[in-house]
Amino acid sequence: MKKWYESLFENYGQTYDKECFVQGTLGECDFIEQELAYDESLKIIDVGCGTGRHSIELTKRGYHVTGIDLSDSQLAWAGEKAKQSGLKIDFQKHDARALPFKGQFDAAIMLCGGGFPLMETDEMNFEILKSVTKALKNKGKLVFTTLNGLFPLYHSVKQVHESAGDQTSATFKSDTFDLMTFREHQKGVFEDDAGNKKELECNERFYVPSEITWLLKTLGYKRIDILGVKLGAFSRKDKLTTEDFEMLVVAEK
Repeated sequence: MKKWYESLFENYGQTYDKECFVQGTLGECDFIEQELAYDESLKIIDVGCGTGRHSIELTKRGYHVTGIDLSDSQLAWAGEKAKQSGLKIDFQKHDARALPFKGQFDAAIMLCGGGFPLMETDEMNFEILKSVTKALKNKGKLVFTTLNGLFPLYHSVKQVHESAGDQTSATFKSDTFDLMTFREHQKGVFEDDAGNKKELECNERFYVPSEITWLLKTLGYKRIDILGVKLGAFSRKDKLTTEDFEMLVVAEK
């Protein structure tokens, strides 16, 4: 039986690209370039690349990018978009928990979910971090976003979904946040590229900064910075607060 995140991304590429939360590609790539000191010789792996928006933009800017995703549909649309732009990008289908790479990349990005933290258990999420870390070279850099557990401690998660209702194709019928597991369980109704609606029971894990720091230190990262997230305007000047629904993590081995 397919997991909810596998079902979600079936025939959802074109609709996904219209969602409000994926409109910050240019600014996000600006930040990535800054973090890589504009060194176009570096090899980047884009984990959970989806429709390839970061892979394509970074390739346009001269970087060597390998895009990884679990969804055939998302990868197909990413490949079509790259072709339309006259680009050749290596898009591959892999489970992020078991990447077939070892010490091959200078940097890894996992943005807008990127697999982590969608897995059903904390152990599965940790396997993603382990697998991506293994794919990095010594002194490699990991840049990713994940759900900020400080937010639901101070706010209603439901309020966020209601406020975004007119900007996304998805609607949420119910949601509960479990303080014991920091998981949000909800029923979402999504519309695919053909206009078909599907109801899925979603399960996402929120993390507090200290958890992320501990997990990454366990994996050998020497420097870990956790920042706030502004769509399309990632910046080291934005400190993480309880108002940020997501956190931006930059870690160096």
